[in-house]
Amino acid sequence: MEFVNLGRMHRARHDAPQYGELHGNDGDSASELNILRDVLRMLPNGVTVQDDQGRLLLANDAAAHLQGGLSEAARETFRTGRPVVVEESFAREGARRVFLTSHHPVRIADRNVLLSASADITEQKAFEDRLFRSAYYDELTDLPNRRVIEHRVNKLLQAADVTGFALAFLDIDNFKHINDYYGHTVGDALLVEVARRIGMNLRASDMLSRISGDEFVLLLHPVQSQQEVAEFIRFMLERIKAPFFIDGSEIFASTSIGVSLYPEHGRSYDALRHNADIAMYRVKNAGKGTAAFFDDTMEREAQARMKVEQSLRMAILEKRFCCAFQPKVDIRTRDIKGIEALVRLRDDSGVIQAPGTFINLATELGLIDELTHLVLAEIVKSIDLINDTFGHDTTISINVAAKQAGNAEFMRSFAQALERTGFPKRFMVEVTEDAFVTKTQFQDEILPILRQIGVGISIDDFGIGYSSLSALADITADEIKIDRSFITDIHRRPRSQGILRAIESLAEALGMTVIAEGVESHEELTYLQAATRIRYAQGFYFSRPTFLEDLRSATPLRSESRGSDVSRPVAENRSGYARAAGYRR
Repeated sequence: MEFVNLGRMHRARHDAPQYGELHGNDGDSASELNILRDVLRMLPNGVTVQDDQGRLLLANDAAAHLQGGLSEAARETFRTGRPVVVEESFAREGARRVFLTSHHPVRIADRNVLLSASADITEQKAFEDRLFRSAYYDELTDLPNRRVIEHRVNKLLQAADVTGFALAFLDIDNFKHINDYYGHTVGDALLVEVARRIGMNLRASDMLSRISGDEFVLLLHPVQSQQEVAEFIRFMLERIKAPFFIDGSEIFASTSIGVSLYPEHGRSYDALRHNADIAMYRVKNAGKGTAAFFDDTMEREAQARMKVEQSLRMAILEKRFCCAFQPKVDIRTRDIKGIEALVRLRDDSGVIQAPGTFINLATELGLIDELTHLVLAEIVKSIDLINDTFGHDTTISINVAAKQAGNAEFMRSFAQALERTGFPKRFMVEVTEDAFVTKTQFQDEILPILRQIGVGISIDDFGIGYSSLSALADITADEIKIDRSFITDIHRRPRSQGILRAIESLAEALGMTVIAEGVESHEELTYLQAATRIRYAQGFYFSRPTFLEDLRSATPLRSESRGSDVSRPVAENRSGYARAAGYRR
């Protein structure tokens, strides 16, 4: 391309209307030149003219950042005679500014010069950078996200000389509990610190990515052996187990890690990531805080678990759940104080499954809320039968998991459902003690709602959770159920007797009713009657959980029947069948 001759362009335009003519007068060339000079000076974009030595012949105010001298792009334009558009950066007002500049070679008065126009795109570039980082980097930890590490692994797999590498899936143990207890600000700070410790001693060829909440994926490349990876993971686990000091709190955390190796455990990112995930869940189920390498048996276990998950989802969809009811008995008068609704599942073959086979899974899959509402619906549907069997004044206990108790949205909807039954004052919500000691605002936000509609509160399985006896002073509840581990063979265990007396005295001082769980023998009952002031108990000694269909033909268990079914142990209640089924939820 030849240099454009501005002189020829000017002469070619003589026939066009001139500035003065557009305004209806002859005008003045000097005046027009001044106007053009002012317009050029005030243009928002920078305009410059340089000679082939880089000397500035003309520059307007917006181009004041230029100090002369030809850039690489400008030299190339002079050499080829072709215009070019490039991004250039300059120091301006103490900061680096980015400009989009177009260079055009032109010819003026028989001189080859460079006409350049530039626009400041610094803010636009900063916005683009923010968009890029938000799309590909985690805002909290500044780590690459799942897109980046997946792309990185796929690039490795496409390489002709790909070598062995490891993909590790990491999950912080009990992070939900840490978040609830210390608050989300501390939880976020913990994530940042864990990421920093994991990232220590990584090579430039390795990559750590945060893929969601408390989950990370680590690429180790290259690796020579499984032993090499195991050694690195072991040191990393030890670093993470050291206490974290955040916002004045000493926090202990651990991480469960699953590892897959290329090519032994997969030849695609999805396969390697999936198998590392499976290995991590094996660690979670085995006790947490360690690492495991994937093997084929884990895949079979995962498939079996998936089958159980699908079965559980279908059971909820088809409402194949029923309730068994177990009475809370006055051990001195044999009156029924209340009943506890215990959920059971009918599997595909019609066999009744105890909750130990599905409750934890339902919680993990996010199905526990729907399951709890199904239990409430079963109670409402059967209230007439319940009244005929146990009496119109008995309380009805329904279990709520600690995770649910800390979920204000669920608890509000559940309280509304309890109120819609028309008899909310008969309900007792049973929650485990850790619902009170975490910072879930259960007492501040949820309790007032339940109190307002008359629902009672029971502390379930007391003595095996996180709280101490002193923590009872801060708990607002109507009853406390002492875990069966303290009641079993209580007549032969002096240490348990001492603990029982302490709980009994403190609960009595706080106005809480004490219920002994898991009474199964005449000796246990006799001890409670003779050596304690405890009035109420629950267990196989009095009655096994009774299903709704059995209630239709059962002898009523109301106070009129005292001295009969309730007053004597039923042999089959303590049989192997009863123990296998489980008397608790």
